[in-house]
Amino acid sequence: MPLEQDVLSLELEDSFSDLYLHKDPGCVYLAAKALMGIQQRHGYFPRIIGKGDNARRLADLLLRMRKELDAEESSGLTDLSSRGLLPSADTESLIIIDREVDFGSALLTQLTYEGLIDETVGIKHNQADVDTAIVGSTPAPQAQESSKAPQQTSKQGQKRKIQLDASDQLFSQLRDANFAIVGDILNKVARRLESDYESRHTAKTTTELREFVNKLPTYQLEHQSLRVHTNLAEEIMRNTRSDIFRKILEVQQNNAAGADPTYQHDSVEELIARDVPLKTVLRLLCLESCMAGGLRPRDLENFKRQIVHAYGHQHLLTFSALEKMELLQPRSSATAMLLPTTGTQPGSKTNYGYLRKNLRLVVEEVSEKDPNDIAYVYSGFAPLSVRLVQCVLQKPYVLSLIRGGSVAASASPSPASTASPGWLGFEDVVKSARGATFSIVQKGDDKAIRARQTLSGNNATKTVYVFFLGGITFTEIAALRFIAEQEAPKRKIVICTTSIINGDRMMEAAIEKQDFTKTE
Repeated sequence: MPLEQDVLSLELEDSFSDLYLHKDPGCVYLAAKALMGIQQRHGYFPRIIGKGDNARRLADLLLRMRKELDAEESSGLTDLSSRGLLPSADTESLIIIDREVDFGSALLTQLTYEGLIDETVGIKHNQADVDTAIVGSTPAPQAQESSKAPQQTSKQGQKRKIQLDASDQLFSQLRDANFAIVGDILNKVARRLESDYESRHTAKTTTELREFVNKLPTYQLEHQSLRVHTNLAEEIMRNTRSDIFRKILEVQQNNAAGADPTYQHDSVEELIARDVPLKTVLRLLCLESCMAGGLRPRDLENFKRQIVHAYGHQHLLTFSALEKMELLQPRSSATAMLLPTTGTQPGSKTNYGYLRKNLRLVVEEVSEKDPNDIAYVYSGFAPLSVRLVQCVLQKPYVLSLIRGGSVAASASPSPASTASPGWLGFEDVVKSARGATFSIVQKGDDKAIRARQTLSGNNATKTVYVFFLGGITFTEIAALRFIAEQEAPKRKIVICTTSIINGDRMMEAAIEKQDFTKTE
């Protein structure tokens, strides 16, 4: 179902991400069916670019489905009005990123406003169920407000659905911002609203007073939105200022920066001793496993023993599930492909150590208030999944980063590079990310292509579909929107995904729910 104008999500039941993590082959087929529907409505994708083994399977399925449609149309089995065979005049390409390529970014705590709402209270279908003690009860009509207010405030433990989409103008300003600057934005909006309300005292004529009265409903809606997001931000801030949150974030950022993960083990053990939720501990261990090529076998066994003693013996099954998902593994089974000197041989694991340096995933000088790189979404770490998209769409910018140019100097939007499509120029680098690398040109009727280009105009804005197979986080969506804003004069980016995920949901897909305690 569509989430926003620039985000499309299949959301095929709530279990889609679970099925993907459990390696259900049906997920790829369902994704192919959805993308085939886009091709039939808008024409086939001229180029399909992707990274990951599941992404390759998805691309092969799309090609096969198109051949089957061609065969049906040539035999007259389908409606002649079908557009499945026609080339798209307004689509530039489809970029498919397999979630397995970059589990690490999804396991990090999201630091954008929308991402932290998802981490704290959860977001489902653009709505968050928030305790009325935090955001207040649903506003009543003015005529009933005085009579119902006492009844509404007396009820405890109720939930209120907060709509989180572009219909809320304030949320549109806040959603993709790093949480560090949300307070400043709310403060500016509050001052502006106060100034707008005070303008009624300066109205000297009936015309000026009428203009104020006409704007009053808008002011009231903005005021309600400001109150909700201020209270929500305060609740998130109480969480982010806690000692436990800071310790978790410190462990995550050290792993993301490439520090020796063994120095973080004491912190993880302390969290276990303090009885933090199991999913939080597992998330840290899986992050280390993904970014460091696995845990040392003796460290992994030590953590298994501690977790089983602290949380229950049923979690032996949890560890088995995480290993099957390839989220938590001993280092001995993961280091065969990690070649720190060349990084040119593809393997079964993503070599974050090599890619961290050669795609400059860590950007220390990034500004959170006035961002100049996608790394602002994680306060200095660029999600690998989105950096790979930049390798296709913003080649000059990424090349300048690799060559050592400053982010500030190279942050200006670069024109689309049509001379080097696909992964050209980054073949050796992207081989260090997990899975297959491909760039497929879909060929068709050249006359039809030229005719449609003439009708639409060669200078028309092209659409790029970026498809995340296996789920995407709200923070990665924010990073893609940042790229879309830079590419706006030349391209329109539509973000597609099988589901919206975060690290907690990934862990919940593996955690054993059944308690096997023996009862008399």
